[in-house]
Order: sequence, then C-alpha cells, then structure tokens
Amino acid sequence: MKKIYFILFLGFSLASFSQDDTLLPNSRNTEISGFKLYPNPATADIVYVTTEQNSVKQVHIFDVFGELILTDRISSKALDISRLSPGVYVVEVIEENKSINRKLVVR
Repeated sequence: MKKIYFILFLGFSLASFSQDDTLLPNSRNTEISGFKLYPNPATADIVYVTTEQNSVKQVHIFDVFGELILTDRISSKALDISRLSPGVYVVEVIEENKSINRKLVVR
C-alpha cells in the first residue's frame, strides 16, 4: 500500500513540475514595480504605500483567517489603518491591472 501512495505522489509531483508557467490572458501580473509598504510593523494610524507610478491604488486588507477587513481606494501614498486592531494582516494592492500581496504587522 505504501508503494502505491509513493508512486502516486511521485507521478503527481513530476506532472506538476512539467506544467508551463505562463499567465492566462485575463490574469493580472503579480508584481508592481517599486512597491513599498512602510512602516512595517506599523505603530501609528497611517502606513505609506508607494510604487514607481504612484497612481490610484485599490487596497484590500485581510485578517489571518482570510476575511476582508478593510477596503480602500487611495490616490496619495497614505493609507489610514486606524480601524485595525493589533495583529498580522495581508495587504493586497492593485494598481493598473497589477497586484501584489504583502504581510503587515500592526502593533
């Protein structure tokens, strides 16, 4: 029985490595050039989100359970996080069909 599981695991592993790493036509590129999120860890009510283009950004903040806690659209660099309790969050920033995810610690 162990041999069967090993063979299935090995076959699945090899099949998954052989897949192409191309983007789907409608998917977003996953990196935003020059992205910075600071200060991190955050101790104040404001964090700053900067990119090379610094255009309008859609920001989604998720808790550790994956629930959407905060959504905001910012045109400046400042993001108000005063509504967040101390903890660890995942920040998703979308700018011009590109997105990036980063961890944010709030103290």
